[in-house]
Amino acid sequence: MSERWRIGLGTTVILLTYVALIAAKPTSAHGVGGPAALLALGGYGIGAMLIISGAMARLPTTTLTLLPVAITVNIVMGKIVYFSGLPLQLDAIGTVLVGVVAGPAAGAATGALTSILVGMTITPGALPYAVTAAAVGFVAGALARLGWFRRKPTALAGGALIGVVAGVISAPITTFVFGNAGSSVGQSALIATFQAYGDGMLRAASLQGLAADPLDKALTVALALTILARLPAGFVQRFSFAREHHVLNTYAPAAGKAGVA
Repeated sequence: MSERWRIGLGTTVILLTYVALIAAKPTSAHGVGGPAALLALGGYGIGAMLIISGAMARLPTTTLTLLPVAITVNIVMGKIVYFSGLPLQLDAIGTVLVGVVAGPAAGAATGALTSILVGMTITPGALPYAVTAAAVGFVAGALARLGWFRRKPTALAGGALIGVVAGVISAPITTFVFGNAGSSVGQSALIATFQAYGDGMLRAASLQGLAADPLDKALTVALALTILARLPAGFVQRFSFAREHHVLNTYAPAAGKAGVA
């Protein structure tokens, strides 16, 4: 199966899994376990692995060498924010950075690999969210292709849009797999607040995502673009995706820098 077909099949599996989860109901009083949880773990896991296998086969060496650095940034920043107790994450800065300079496939691979690596070594609960991380990187790359990161207003709007996508995809995982236990104290507290006001489990998880994720991803985009603006002028131009689609407002070489206006 070609790389493009694997990515397409993985995306289809994820979409079908999401639709099935929205139509399903928790099988226990706490919303955990049973067919819904198995469907979330299996469907999202298989979809994420198909996307990774297809994306990695398409990446040039220049992009592959950037992935370990981006994944490290994701893990370090994610853990710093986790211990702060805030209802934010900021664990996708590297994912967005790669998506912006190297495209949707590279961004998706970076995000999914980060979640899988964290899930296998530090926090097992991160594994099901590999699909969310892949979506963050993919959407970042797609928006970069459309030029959303050339200006600050559209860049921040793009970050908020990425957050909406992340919140929508994550909600069924949080509900059906983890019983609305968020990935941080702040997230769990926000979900509990929505439930205390009468919202059901899935609705509470969705509202938490839509309340916190757009801000989180807007900050993530701002930090990623700040990093890119402070790198050497030729760094972004090393990536054919960035050159072809003019993803940032790149000044002339004599100006000695690249950034967002």
